[in-house]
Amino acid sequence: MKDHDGHKLSRRERQIMDVLYQRQRASAAEIRESLPNAPSYSAVRAQLRILEEKGYVRHEEKDLRYVYFPTAPRGRVRRRALRHVVDTFFDGSAAQAVAALLDSSTARVSDEDLDRISKLIERARKGGAS
Repeated sequence: MKDHDGHKLSRRERQIMDVLYQRQRASAAEIRESLPNAPSYSAVRAQLRILEEKGYVRHEEKDLRYVYFPTAPRGRVRRRALRHVVDTFFDGSAAQAVAALLDSSTARVSDEDLDRISKLIERARKGGAS
């Protein structure tokens, strides 16, 4: 995932962002507790500083500790991440990405999801997003 300045997020940075989106606000210690194979506290703090430099998080001081929170809405970050995946693994083709998601050998798509996808495709054909 890259931000508007072209910064790419590492796997660990994405994990930290996931924690922040789930919690909305968290200290470095709280984030560390939620990470798989948690790195040291100082490593988490270093990653948070990098995320702050990249513009993904901000912090405020509360009760003598820093509390971090995301700066961008999750939907915008999700779209950037999805665009990166489609570009990287599917040569920029949304059709190839959707085909991979719907592949019968791996798909867990409910009838409701298929109906929703069909409606989204129809809406896209008519030129209206959302």
